[in-house]
Amino acid sequence: MSGRADANLSFDKVCSLLIRPGFTLRQARGSHHFFKKPGCDPINLQNQNGKAKPYQIRQIREILKDQTIQ
Repeated sequence: MSGRADANLSFDKVCSLLIRPGFTLRQARGSHHFFKKPGCDPINLQNQNGKAKPYQIRQIREILKDQTIQ
């Protein structure tokens, strides 16, 4: 959650991290994977050579932080 390894996270690890708190994979089309959970904005995650995109990791971190506050 510190943000020091945003560019170094594997795509599969990020997907499993989203599924743990209850997000479901809505659709996978090409490199795009869409996760949704009631009460949260949908998350679009892209697979870029086996890694998740750093800006999407930052967005996911903010969504997960907001969830823990509520």
